[in-house]
Amino acid sequence: MKTNPGRFFEDYTLGEVIPHAVPRTVTAGERALYHALYPARGALYSSDEFARACGLPGSPIDDLAAFHLVFGKTVPDISLNAVANLGYAEGRWLAPVWPGDTLTARSTVIGLKQNSNGKTGVVWVRTEGLNQYGAIILSYVRWVMVRKGNPEAPAPETVVPELSDAVAAGDLAVPEGLDFTGYDFAQAGEPHAWGDYDVGERIDHVDGSTVEEAEHMLATRLWQNTAKVHFDATFRPDGQRLIYGGHVISMARALSFNGLANAQMIVALNGGAHANPCFSGTTIKAWSEVLDRAETSAPGVGALRLRLVATSGGEPFTLRGEDGKYLSHVLLDLDYWALVPR
Repeated sequence: MKTNPGRFFEDYTLGEVIPHAVPRTVTAGERALYHALYPARGALYSSDEFARACGLPGSPIDDLAAFHLVFGKTVPDISLNAVANLGYAEGRWLAPVWPGDTLTARSTVIGLKQNSNGKTGVVWVRTEGLNQYGAIILSYVRWVMVRKGNPEAPAPETVVPELSDAVAAGDLAVPEGLDFTGYDFAQAGEPHAWGDYDVGERIDHVDGSTVEEAEHMLATRLWQNTAKVHFDATFRPDGQRLIYGGHVISMARALSFNGLANAQMIVALNGGAHANPCFSGTTIKAWSEVLDRAETSAPGVGALRLRLVATSGGEPFTLRGEDGKYLSHVLLDLDYWALVPR
């Protein structure tokens, strides 16, 4: 058979390394499309001159655009037959991505666990995105629930990897040359610096954006994400295309500009969960909570650990019910580190 039906749970082997197709050369058009799809206004990713004033050679590609590009490459091998993408951990952006860079990706299977129903299982992979020089620009762990192709296939030995609750502040990779000592708060859009945020503080980002069918499919195709649930309306019993979780992440991140305009660069992904599915017509809103603060060795640069929550409504700052489960209006719960001027 020449066509690719995708991998099923029984097709994965602990420790195997999976190289992903297809190499992708990033252009400035990537940034323009990303900013057309999301209300992204981060100054560092919008202006070469602003980026140069912050010690970089120019404006890099948005951190989440780089994430989506790498993630999309993994889909044909990891999640083409996925029931759900369950979570993320130990994500680190290790170097900026520049227009002209060519990205490839590989994943290593680090965990396997068959579910009690015998029809599905969970696969843990560590994915690395590399540039044309072989340097790792991004690394993260995700776990996915995948269908079994043959329900009678024997269950593998259960191995659940031990993952860190968060990337340590000392392990954050600050881009070489980044310097916020001359940071222009007026051009960035808000006056709030690292010291203006308190641990435990919560921010309602106020704005909302309604997801449209066409835009999410355009975005998902842009990242070359081929997961069937995002395009094929016959693949789900309810006949609805599932919105790619990364689309929700980017929309929520863009909405968080209102209150976090100076959280310029995401450098780590501590954890994340797509708590409930998102469908076309949903209006996404967002709120954030400051979880931690840390200094860095880079001049004028601090780090904030932030929880970003995307919702489809409901009261701001509500997350879980008395049973500990996510409330029905919570779409995304994301824990990340961002670099902020001090």
